Amino acid sequence: MVSEISYGNWLTHGSQVEEDAAKQCVQAALDEGITTFDTADVYAGTKAEEVLGRALHGVRRESLEIFTKVFWPTGSGQNDRGLSRKHITEAINGSLRRLQTDYVDLYQAHRFDYETPLEETLKTFDDLVRQGKVLYIGVSEWTADQIAQALKIADEMGFDRIVSNQPQYNMLWRVIETEIVPLSEKEGVGQIVWSPIAQGVLTGKYVPGQQPPEGSRATDKSGSAMISRFMRDDVLTRVQELKPVASDLGLSMAQLATAWVLQNPNVSSAIVGASRPDQVRDNVKAAGVKLEAGVLQRIDEVLGDVVERDASKTVSPRTRP
Repeated sequence: MVSEISYGNWLTHGSQVEEDAAKQCVQAALDEGITTFDTADVYAGTKAEEVLGRALHGVRRESLEIFTKVFWPTGSGQNDRGLSRKHITEAINGSLRRLQTDYVDLYQAHRFDYETPLEETLKTFDDLVRQGKVLYIGVSEWTADQIAQALKIADEMGFDRIVSNQPQYNMLWRVIETEIVPLSEKEGVGQIVWSPIAQGVLTGKYVPGQQPPEGSRATDKSGSAMISRFMRDDVLTRVQELKPVASDLGLSMAQLATAWVLQNPNVSSAIVGASRPDQVRDNVKAAGVKLEAGVLQRIDEVLGDVVERDASKTVSPRTRP
């Protein structure tokens, strides 16, 4: 069981947001009933895990679901990356130390590793479950074929099965809908989605033909690369046209965007980030919102052909970074 809204610290803790503000955001999340916290060892060069660990220190561990991930480089060595037995084993120990916990509730393969046999990766994850360091196993940005292959191996070898996938998913980026969601529904895998507001684009704060606001995600050197795919005038124009939809429902644009992803029955939780506590309090109001079929159709009509649906856009690097 996870909270419908999860709190994530990808581009905030340890980088964009000072630690005091980060702690305030975590406290706001806890106050609002968020119990699920998502991070990764690579975020802010491992600092994000440290900040989250300190922010959650003293909170009853049994009342939290703490998620982290492994794959991307956390050092300069050739084994400081990927999903080999060596790296996973060393990475989980580092994550547990930084998070100040004996176990993580969900440990996720942050991408697919083409250079490591999948059997080795899954056996190592299974060992961590048996050691009590990890309770459940998930993946992030894996294709439907990769997830299916992992489930088949787990069933054949008696390993713990993948229970979740963490993809990018929002009104503008729907690449999981054609292949990943049908497979996941069949196999009992839930989606814990990141970027429900498309790195801030779906808040409507980026206006076509105008420079991005100073200090926004689009002007941050660590965040601008990911958001650039949405920073086209045709996309931004359509997003502006969603404002009346949100207004008619009495929702902010961020609430509408987050509520939209939660309408998908295969979505278990939507991850939101924040640089200020009021953003957490605003986003959490999307939980429990029911969007009628007519509203969903209106959104589709507004966005039209700027929506990305190509399943091949789910990719992992062919060689370890």
